Amino acid sequence: QETLFPYIKNNVKEYLRAHWEEEECQRDVGLLRKQAQEDSSLDGAVLIPLESGSGEEELERVIQAVVDNVHWQMSLDRKTTALKQLQGHMWRAAYTTGHIKGEIFEDVVPAIQKWREAGMKVYIYSSGSIEAQKLLFGYSTEGDILELFDGHFDTKIGAKVESESYRRIAASIGCATNNILFLTDVPREANAAEEADTHVAVVIRPGNAGLTDDEKSYYSLISSFTELLLPSST
Repeated sequence: QETLFPYIKNNVKEYLRAHWEEEECQRDVGLLRKQAQEDSSLDGAVLIPLESGSGEEELERVIQAVVDNVHWQMSLDRKTTALKQLQGHMWRAAYTTGHIKGEIFEDVVPAIQKWREAGMKVYIYSSGSIEAQKLLFGYSTEGDILELFDGHFDTKIGAKVESESYRRIAASIGCATNNILFLTDVPREANAAEEADTHVAVVIRPGNAGLTDDEKSYYSLISSFTELLLPSST
C-alpha cells in the first residue's frame, strides 16, 4: 500500500509513454479498454478511446484516458485482471531496475523452510497477478525466495472473497480443503475460506487493517509465522 500502489499512480503516464509502441503495452491497454466498456454504466467510469493515428496530441489524449482509468480503478480498490496485468508489468520494470523490492518479515523464510522440511507444500494466493507475486518474491529484501513456493494462484482461479475459489485451489493441488491452512489479514477472505472447509488463521501485522472485537474473539490470530505449530505431513 505504501510503496507498490503509489508507484503505479506516480509512474503510469511515464511508463505508458516509454512503452506505448510495445506489443505487451498495447495488449495491456486493449484489456483496460475492454474493461472500461464493461464499466461504462458505473459512476465515474473513464472510457479509453481508440487511436486513429492522427498525431501526438491524440496520443496524449488516449494515454491520459488510460491514466485516468487506472487512477479511477485504483481509487475503488478494484481487482480487475486488466488493472492487475498493467500493474504487474510496471512492477516488473521497477523490480528489475532495483527501484523497488519486496519486503519480507524476518520470521517468514525460516518458518517456510521448516514447513517444507516437514513435507508440507506452500502456495501463494493473491489478488495480485501471478507475475506480480513472482516479482515480489524474486526481488525481495531476502533475495530470490521463489524456490520456497510450490505454486501461485491469482484471481483467475476466482475472487478471494468467494468460497468456490478455495475449492478450485484444493482441486488444482490435489488436496482436500480441510488439509489446507489459509493465512490472511482480511476477514471476508477468511469467511470465504471457512465456508469451503479450509482452516484459517488471521495475521496481525504492522499496517494491516484493524479487526473488530467479534473478529478478534472468533478467529485464530497470529502476529508471526513462528506461532504456527503445524503437524508434520503424513
